[in-house]
Amino acid sequence: MRIVVTYDNGNVGQHFGKTEAFKVYDVENGAVTKSEVVSTDGKGHKELIPVVTGFGPDAVICGGVGTPMVDAITSTGATLYTGITGDADAAVAALIAGTLTTDPSAVHTCSH
Repeated sequence: MRIVVTYDNGNVGQHFGKTEAFKVYDVENGAVTKSEVVSTDGKGHKELIPVVTGFGPDAVICGGVGTPMVDAITSTGATLYTGITGDADAAVAALIAGTLTTDPSAVHTCSH
């Protein structure tokens, strides 16, 4: 399983379109086997669609996100968890444990 998280100094980034990095986790048998922080190289908003989908995620964790990104991510078959706050590693651990819940109110119409 591959999990991609919007990343901001150890925490889940709260504005998907302005995230400066993603933390990408590989998970096998219920444990993280590898993780790395990957810069967005200054890309923002719709420019991030090929970046995040290029990771081949099974799940994406973020704070707030616009509908174009939601559509792009879900069209790949990945599960999107929105409205997540706090420590990125803890969010991934909660997802692996089956206790991470999404907040659909964190999805907003985006005109960028």
